[in-house]
Parts: sequence; C-alpha cells; structure tokens
Amino acid sequence: MPSSYKIAGISGSLREGSYNSAALKTLKDMAPDALDISLLSLQNIEPFNEDVEAEGWPVNVARLRNEVQDSEGVIIATPEYNYSVPGVLKNAIDWLSRPTGKSPLTSKPVGLVGASPSKVGTARAQAHLRQSLYYIGMPLLPTGEVIISDAAEKFDQQGRLVDDETRTFLQNFLKDFEHWVGLHAVNPG
Repeated sequence: MPSSYKIAGISGSLREGSYNSAALKTLKDMAPDALDISLLSLQNIEPFNEDVEAEGWPVNVARLRNEVQDSEGVIIATPEYNYSVPGVLKNAIDWLSRPTGKSPLTSKPVGLVGASPSKVGTARAQAHLRQSLYYIGMPLLPTGEVIISDAAEKFDQQGRLVDDETRTFLQNFLKDFEHWVGLHAVNPG
C-alpha cells in the first residue's frame, strides 16, 4: 500500500466563484495524508471530435489525460445544469473515456460531489454522471454521496466552507474514499 494516493480532482464548473471548485478545494485542504488531491482544470478543453482525435490528442486534452492517467483515483464535483451534467464536464469525460476499455478512467475508483444553491442540490446531475462512469468501468464509491444543497449559505464570499455539519460529512467522505481507493487502485501508467 503506497504512503499516499494521487487523486485527480475535477470540477465540472469553469465559473470563478464556483461552489463545486470550492468544495474540491475544501476536500484537498481537509484530505488525510494518504490522499494527495490535485485540482485539474477543464479550461480550454476543445469540444470532442473524432476527426481531431484521429489526428492525435490536442495539447490541453493530452495534459488532462496524463494527469488523470497518473492518478490512482478521481473525485468529480459536478454542478447541475438543466437537471443534468454540465457540457464542459461531459465533454472532458468524452475525451478521457477514449479508447473504450483502455482509457485513463477505466478501472479508476471515483467519488462524486456536488454543490448547488438549490434545495435539491445536484442529485439529478450525479445520477446522470453515474450512468456514464459506470459504462466507462469506473468503480463508483457506493456510499457517502455528497450533495451540498443551499451552498450559498454554506460557503463564504471567499469560497471557504463555513458549515460545520457539511465539513464533518466531507471528512467522513474522505475516509470512505481513502478506503475505496485502497481497495480498487490500479497501477498508474
């Protein structure tokens, strides 16, 4: 068992003041020593196109693929747009899921998080995301689904999580995820 696991943290939001990016940063800051969480950017990932793929990975796509490939697990924070996953996140997953069965995501343990100002949080987006990740062959953390509703009341203006109950829930999520990665981690590379 390695002393720490490299974890790719992916936010499905590009917004500067994103609650999902803030949730990932909180997880990174709270992570036990065994989880080394890197926050990856989806900025400048071009739309998925099989013709472009056939010519080779675009630079930003190649960077993202390498960062995910080098990790032993993934945490995805998704907003919910129109009852589903944001396009930028789905686009990144489409790039990362190639080639089928041999992608950087295949067999990587994954945990899901979502934050939203709404009362229902990101439950529908996470349900849709689970379908895609299941198809890709990612072992999904079955417990500890993190749905942070009323996010505007739980994060301050600087993006710091100020709600103690949510912080405790995230600490428990990290413990469960560390165990899940230990059970399912694949050899990177």
